[in-house]
Amino acid sequence: MFLCVLCDRNCRRHLIRTFETSEIMRTYSTKPSEIERKWFVVDAEGMVLGRLATEVARILRGKHNPYFAPHLDTGDHVIVINADKVILTSNKAERKFSYHHSGYPGGLRTTRYTDLMADKPAFVVEKAIRGMLPKNRLGRAMYLKLKVYAGPTHPHSAQMPVPLEIPGATRTANR
Repeated sequence: MFLCVLCDRNCRRHLIRTFETSEIMRTYSTKPSEIERKWFVVDAEGMVLGRLATEVARILRGKHNPYFAPHLDTGDHVIVINADKVILTSNKAERKFSYHHSGYPGGLRTTRYTDLMADKPAFVVEKAIRGMLPKNRLGRAMYLKLKVYAGPTHPHSAQMPVPLEIPGATRTANR
C-alpha cells in the first residue's frame, strides 16, 4: 500500500512505502555471548608469507563465520607453527627491511629480513599478520588470539586445535 506522508492519501508525487510490522525483516545482530571460538593450527612450512598472513588474518577477524560483524571480535584462535620455514618470494629476504624507531632523533633502526628470519622468525610472521588486522582496539584484541612458534611444537594441545589447510599459500615447483 502506497501512502503519501504529506497528504495521507494515494499520491504519485510523494511515494513512500509503508509496511506492517509483521512484514518487516529484522537484521540479525550477533551478541558477544553467542560467539563460539575455535582453535586452529597452521603449519607454515613451505608457505609464502603474504598468502599465509592474509588467510590467518581472515580467520582472526572472523570473516569465515556466517555471523561476522565488523564491529565485533568474532574471530577464532590461530596457532602458527614452523614459522622459521616460511618463504619470502622474489628475493624479498634481501631487499626488504624492517624499520623500528626509538623516538629519539636519529633513532631509526633498519634490519634486513634475512637477519630477522635468522634471529626472530616468529616476529616476521606476527608482523605480516598484524599489518592485515584493523588498526584500533578491536584489531589489538584480535591480535591477542594469534600464537606463533618457530618450531614444530606448541603448548596449546589442551585446546585441541584443528589443523587448517591453506592450499593457496603453499609454494609449488610451478610458481
